[in-house]
Amino acid sequence: MPAETPRRWHDLGEFIREQRGSARLSVRRLSELAGISNPYLSQIERGLRRPSAEILQQIARALQISAETLYVQAGILEPREDGQDDLARQILSDHHISEDQKQALIQIYLSFRREHEPDAGEEPGKAD
Repeated sequence: MPAETPRRWHDLGEFIREQRGSARLSVRRLSELAGISNPYLSQIERGLRRPSAEILQQIARALQISAETLYVQAGILEPREDGQDDLARQILSDHHISEDQKQALIQIYLSFRREHEPDAGEEPGKAD
């Protein structure tokens, strides 16, 4: 597991906690709005749990922020750069498919990308 991963979950939890504070919501109230348990949300905020894309979407909806914002914080999506768009963002913006279908497509896409990423130290394009 990369050393940055635990830090990423801590930073994500801190971001969610800050957003919850800005919305003036207690952990209990946010967990109710998001449809997740109070202890689970608390563990996410402390960086002890890695939430799924679906859970992040539920939290984002409860906080009234974009799911994309939390996906970037979690490392599911790369930060947007001017003129740059990726497939995951296009999937998320499609109004013709359900949220569950969007999540399934994104998970499949990300698994294919991970499968074809070069190993550390291997040059891009030199994979077998």
